[in-house]
Amino acid sequence: MTSKYFNPYTDFGFKKLFGEEASKDLLQDFLNQLLPPHHQIAELSFKNPEKIASTPKERKAIYDIYCKTAKGEQFIVEMQKAKVNFFKDRALFYSTFPIKEQAKKGVWNFELKPVYFIAILNFQYDEKEEMQKFLRAVCLKDQDGEIFYDKLHFKFLQMPLFTKQEHELESHFDKWVYFLKNLENFDHIPAILNEPIFQKGFEIAQLSHLTSRQYDAYLKSLVEYSEVQNVNDTAFGDGFEKGELAKALKVAKVLKDKNVSLDIIVISTGLSETEIEKL
Repeated sequence: MTSKYFNPYTDFGFKKLFGEEASKDLLQDFLNQLLPPHHQIAELSFKNPEKIASTPKERKAIYDIYCKTAKGEQFIVEMQKAKVNFFKDRALFYSTFPIKEQAKKGVWNFELKPVYFIAILNFQYDEKEEMQKFLRAVCLKDQDGEIFYDKLHFKFLQMPLFTKQEHELESHFDKWVYFLKNLENFDHIPAILNEPIFQKGFEIAQLSHLTSRQYDAYLKSLVEYSEVQNVNDTAFGDGFEKGELAKALKVAKVLKDKNVSLDIIVISTGLSETEIEKL
């Protein structure tokens, strides 16, 4: 069955929902569920983070939106599309850019504005079950657990660990996470999400509302997402490792359902035309 709404984890989908002037109210509403009362956002402005990435591939995989509140608080919103090496190192590294950009020429007393690094992760980095937390809020603390520095915060959302169903949603934040995690699979607007902010999100995400050029861009973004998320670079031909074949078949099925051309599916998954045609 062809999806009615786009996948928000794709580069295209995430930026369409959260990275355009016309949808700034969606991003503001979502972020205000994560930020403390004294840092609620009154206004957003976008900056281009791509200038700090070294390669086109990295620009699509690291983070998407770099924002600043009306009062000057800065933060990064990241959509991590696949598990990467040294994820925590990367998070710390990219959080230093809005810090360094605050440096002033001439005499400066080094006073900094707060920085928030917010990552929506479509994977879980906590592998040990007893350590798993859907939402992990991190700041610098001393040996007694007291906050040492209150101007650098990390908030990691491990989306696979959110398992609440519609009847279990308790807060506006729960609704946002449920919306993002299940958007591509909805065929209608659930009653619990039938309110203005989510109605606008569904309107933006509806594939039939995209222009032909936008739809082509989405399909390309979907292929890139599928490659990064599910297929190992070495998993081609007879080189599939245990579990990789199942992943590749799953990706191929999704792409085929979306009427992606056969040659693109072959390139994206490493499967043969015969294997794909059998799906």
